Amino acid sequence: MIGEGLSWQQMLYRTRQFFFGLTARPAAEDLAQARRILSAPQMALFLQMQPGEQAHSLLVMRKLLAQGETDSHLLTAALLHDVGKIRGRLRIWERSLIVIGKDLFPARVKAWGRGALRGWQRAFVIAEQHPEWGASLAQEAGVSPQAVALIRYHQSHFPAGAEPVSVGLLRKLQIVDDES
Repeated sequence: MIGEGLSWQQMLYRTRQFFFGLTARPAAEDLAQARRILSAPQMALFLQMQPGEQAHSLLVMRKLLAQGETDSHLLTAALLHDVGKIRGRLRIWERSLIVIGKDLFPARVKAWGRGALRGWQRAFVIAEQHPEWGASLAQEAGVSPQAVALIRYHQSHFPAGAEPVSVGLLRKLQIVDDES
């Protein structure tokens, strides 16, 4: 292990993820599939994301579909889970900083993320707060309450007492998101 928790395998994965973020562009057939899942206002929201984030979300959707998932709330959340990042565009080096920071000192990164969207902490604020921002934006675009909840909690846990079905859908989204 390097530092507190970054293995060589994780470094290789993160390096591949970095280059995917640099080069990824949404494919026309994936965008057509997204248009079948999202309403017009939701698709307009999706299209505001950076191309790399769109490609990532489309990959999450494709992997869920390949697993046989058909739940419309889950697929909508897959496409919009990172939409909160439109409130603060991340540069590729900032993404790398966030990933390395989360692997090496997660508690500090979480604390830095509670601040305002400015200064040297800006990238950490986006990383920490984009699920809540995304849930608000999705709700305004008419996304179902179930999909809004999946977006809100895609980096954390549902509150105690959540429906078991919703918890299961959240776990599926998190697994595919983490590996994509």
